[in-house]
Amino acid sequence: MARLDVQIKDLKLKNPVMTASGTFGYGLEFQDLVPLSEIGGIIVKGTTLKPREGNDYPRMAETPMGMLNCVGLQNKGVDYFCQHIYPLVKDIDTNMIVNVSGSSPDDYAECAARIDALERIPAIELNISCPNVKDGGMAFGVTCQGAESVVRAVRRRYHKTLIVKLSPNVTDITEIARAVEAAGADAVSLINTLMGTAVDIERRKRVLSIGTGGLSGPAIKPVALRMVSQVAKVVNIPVIGLGGIMTATDALEFLMCGATAIEIGTANFIDPTVTVKVRNGIDEWLDKHGCQSVSEIIGAIE
Repeated sequence: MARLDVQIKDLKLKNPVMTASGTFGYGLEFQDLVPLSEIGGIIVKGTTLKPREGNDYPRMAETPMGMLNCVGLQNKGVDYFCQHIYPLVKDIDTNMIVNVSGSSPDDYAECAARIDALERIPAIELNISCPNVKDGGMAFGVTCQGAESVVRAVRRRYHKTLIVKLSPNVTDITEIARAVEAAGADAVSLINTLMGTAVDIERRKRVLSIGTGGLSGPAIKPVALRMVSQVAKVVNIPVIGLGGIMTATDALEFLMCGATAIEIGTANFIDPTVTVKVRNGIDEWLDKHGCQSVSEIIGAIE
């Protein structure tokens, strides 16, 4: 068997397969369906400083080759996570990673600092696609200045592995990637969802309660592959690839485009065991092609 372990700063993954935030709950919901210890890392649902109710229903819609969602980061806040969820997940035999969101750099930093104190949480993933309330609702992640402001604020108060999740809704994602690297990111994950909408022609209304939502699933994979390939060429930190990964073949494409690890999102709704199937598929491909380690194929395409 080939070696599947990969390294992201101080974070060692037993294999390069992780779950994408918001698609796998806290991991606990899947523990009767899939052996969690065989997943390289579980990124739990988005966590904010204060509780959030999320958006009104309907907030999900099926699309050709994907889905739209505008859940709106519904969660009970970081203190609830620390007091009630952490004791339940801290002994799961894999890397438990918290996705952190906020409405200002100070919010992000305070939330991250509270998670920093949790011994068995080795990393966080910053979602910088949230609205920047100080700039009239524009997402932090669509400008270099906004992205830098969040990462610098968090880096001052968070001391473990810091992953920054990048928005694809930008003109040049490589500029954002370089900006967060300079601000202290240990890795970047991409892509987050693409903005989209859906229409109910009988009601003559948009399907989602707020009109638009994030598009995920196989439809976005070619865009994600292109952006991962671009970013991997311009940064010196690991890249984590996601966007439409349904099979081991999909995952291998991301690895060959320069991703050190991958995240699986929408596919979890279709097949709760997909993470382990993808892991096994990567292993089988490596053995079939005589590879001793998954590292041999990372960034292998010209």
